[in-house]
Amino acid sequence: MSAWLILSTAGTEREGLRIAHKIVEERLAACANVIRGVTSFFYWEGKLCQEKEVVILIKTAEGKLEKLINKIKEVHSYTVPEIIFLKVEGGEKKYLEWVKQVVKK
Repeated sequence: MSAWLILSTAGTEREGLRIAHKIVEERLAACANVIRGVTSFFYWEGKLCQEKEVVILIKTAEGKLEKLINKIKEVHSYTVPEIIFLKVEGGEKKYLEWVKQVVKK
């Protein structure tokens, strides 16, 4: 079972905390970190935007990836939420085992 790192953003710290809490509470993720103070630049509907956001770093295992992505889409306020997932190729063995055990329950 592989581990995954998912990157997402939210428009407010409150929303980021709500998303993080929901996905960990439902054991779709072992851990989610909400990092505030991020300024994002992006094009939306043909316009260059600059917005304050929070970044959500999420750790999960392969068997939960699809359900996790669907849950983020379900609870997120953005029409097109950022959801980027990266396969973890290495890491501290005990930590990665912990991730797998937490989401397995």
